[in-house]
Amino acid sequence: MEIAIDIAVGFVAFIHVYIAWLEMFAWTTRGRKVFKMIPADQFEKTKAMAANQGLYNGFLAAGLIWSFFIQDATWSQNVALFFLGCVAVAGLYGAYSVSKRILMVQTVPASIGIILILVSWYMS
Repeated sequence: MEIAIDIAVGFVAFIHVYIAWLEMFAWTTRGRKVFKMIPADQFEKTKAMAANQGLYNGFLAAGLIWSFFIQDATWSQNVALFFLGCVAVAGLYGAYSVSKRILMVQTVPASIGIILILVSWYMS
């Protein structure tokens, strides 16, 4: 079960490292290919806003990565659970306000991680 939790947490962290990079450093290049629903003329205008969003996604990734370095298993899972919860809520809001696709990209993987942690607690 621990391996499955680590894979889920690592996957969500990876997604958010990618999103942070995309929004902070590749918004006007790669971002145009990923966020096709945004008109091309808006990328340069929204570069600072996207970078700010990217920073928040970076913080989510950092929290999930941090959970791997915590020696106490309970605290490690508590920290992972908190950041997975943040990702899931952000994904729900993004799905509501921007695109339903965000639900699959953020909320579903984070929810899988949450479920795995809660199941491991129940089983122990």
